[in-house]
Amino acid sequence: MKNAKSLYRGHRFPAAVISCAVRWHFRFQLSLRGIEELLFERAVIVSYETIRRWCDKFGACFAHRAKAARRKPGTTWHLDEVFVTLRGEPYLLWRAVDQHGVELDILLQKRRDKAAAKRFLMRVLASCAETPRKIVTDQLRSYPAAKAGIPELEHVKHVFVRASARLNNRAENSHQPTRERERRMSGFRDPERTQVFLSSFGPIRQHFALKRHLLRASLYRKQLGERFAAWHRFTELTQGPSAL
Repeated sequence: MKNAKSLYRGHRFPAAVISCAVRWHFRFQLSLRGIEELLFERAVIVSYETIRRWCDKFGACFAHRAKAARRKPGTTWHLDEVFVTLRGEPYLLWRAVDQHGVELDILLQKRRDKAAAKRFLMRVLASCAETPRKIVTDQLRSYPAAKAGIPELEHVKHVFVRASARLNNRAENSHQPTRERERRMSGFRDPERTQVFLSSFGPIRQHFALKRHLLRASLYRKQLGERFAAWHRFTELTQGPSAL
């Protein structure tokens, strides 16, 4: 029986270095040059452009594995959209989270009409194994119009909230990490690269973002250790990157 090809085949740097650099980029608010400096301190000489290529190549793969390994999504979907500016052009970033705050999917689009809402709903349905019990949205008319055209959502309860009253906190709070990263990166630029980055950013960040304020220190460390063990499986590391 032939051995499966290594995920890192053709790369001269060890898997521990690549995995660590990709995790730092999506988990923390570090620039590529900042990661280059951190690796240099650890006697790893690599350019920030190489780190960028690592993140482009491995980020989506690691994010997909992190999403596949997490618990089944909740039965309530909170949907919301937020404006982002890319090189002076306004775009809508559509996001869906469940009642636990777990990001289900995101989609960057130019419009806010029925077709855009339907495209987003179909994308979220494709990424989730089961249809929701309830959908919570603001009062944007595109949502009910798009939902009516999707047979799987025909009998799903639809709850509207007033965005001005900040009642849809679950969805609106889910935008905060993206806003923080947007400021750290001095804004997003290319729509395609922004979609790719944010699609990986959410699952990888949330894989390590435990609700520390709700956990005892010992339980927090135990769960964080489990998350790191899972990360090593996602990234095909035989042992932890102790050298880093």
